[in-house]
Amino acid sequence: MNSKKAIGIISVLLVILALYIFNGCLESTIDALRDTKDETEIGPIDSNVSKANTEFGFNLFNEIWETEQNQNIFISPFSVSVALAMTLNGAAGETERAMTDTLQLHDLISDTINSSFYQLQNTLQTSDPKVTFTIANSLWGREGFQFKTDFLQRNELYFDADASILDFMDPGTLQTINQWVNDNTNSKIPKILDEIEPNAVLFLINAIYFKGSWQTEFDPLDTRDGTFHLVSGATKQIPMMSRTGQYPVYIGEDFQAINLPYGEGRMGMFIFLPNNKSDLNKFVGNITTEKWENWMEQFREREVQIRIPKFKLEYGTKVLNDVLTSLGMGVAFDEDNADFSRMTDLDSVGGNLYITKVAHKTFIEVNEEGTEAAAVTSVGVGIKSLPPRFIVDRPFFFAICDNETGTVLFMGTVVEP
Repeated sequence: MNSKKAIGIISVLLVILALYIFNGCLESTIDALRDTKDETEIGPIDSNVSKANTEFGFNLFNEIWETEQNQNIFISPFSVSVALAMTLNGAAGETERAMTDTLQLHDLISDTINSSFYQLQNTLQTSDPKVTFTIANSLWGREGFQFKTDFLQRNELYFDADASILDFMDPGTLQTINQWVNDNTNSKIPKILDEIEPNAVLFLINAIYFKGSWQTEFDPLDTRDGTFHLVSGATKQIPMMSRTGQYPVYIGEDFQAINLPYGEGRMGMFIFLPNNKSDLNKFVGNITTEKWENWMEQFREREVQIRIPKFKLEYGTKVLNDVLTSLGMGVAFDEDNADFSRMTDLDSVGGNLYITKVAHKTFIEVNEEGTEAAAVTSVGVGIKSLPPRFIVDRPFFFAICDNETGTVLFMGTVVEP
């Protein structure tokens, strides 16, 4: 074997080895991070984080309601918060401040935010035998893209986020990610991504699944069609579940409310019904975190006859970019000014990272047995500029030239390699 050929073979082997080491190091790094979880001291839930989640939730809902009034809306602000909190671990500077302000996590340090979300997720995954509530997080990175260890570590330690490195050009990658979504929502949400954009480098995804049986189930024999009054003034006949029993109830100034508990009572569905002198627009527009906290203290158990609709909603994929921009997070979507320098070494990728899309999708079904619900939030991170891609995957012409004299030595076409 001549020396040039040997050098060529060695070069190829080195490239393959480098790629193997890169992916292997990443996997080893992730494994090592998992091993250190038990050794990490994680603080308690900061009450400010719990309050922030509530406040962000109402801000998010109100912003959506402004453009979708008098329509069915169903979101999971908690799912959105978790996905953005994972993304926050890669943000810096003005972008980090804008995201913490939007999430209402004012003046809280990163460790406090992460620890609180960790403990909150553990606490919410109740052991109530009649309630199932699961939370799953994942990171899906583009092959050949190196993410900072600290960014991966925080999301692994505090969010138990499985990190995977995939070939984003492989058509099977889209199916792999969506299959994860399907698996972690008990098939209630089959997918969250329709495509993988050419400039995509990372997806941070949260999936939650809830199934709770009523503390006292409704008897299907008591379910009968009843009249439901629409905003237009028209009426509609729908199945109404009915029963009489003891429930926590609160009568407000212009509404009445009831808490329908699940299982042992830790979780419940709160229904707020504006009275005839008010309307839903007015009620939603007046909700504040302070009012909500006050209302929660006013519920008192009493015997009441209730009739509520059976219903099922699939709230299609909602892109939250404009909503979050209106709430103050616009810089994170700015391809020139977003700062995610804690996510990866920007000098090594040759472009600026920014959030390309925050997608949200939900499902809920309420019947005599209880409630089944699921939500998925995906935060897509892209890069403003990528190295040009040259993929020779169709017939081509080629030539071999002498660069010194410009002499064409060979030329040809390949239509079937």
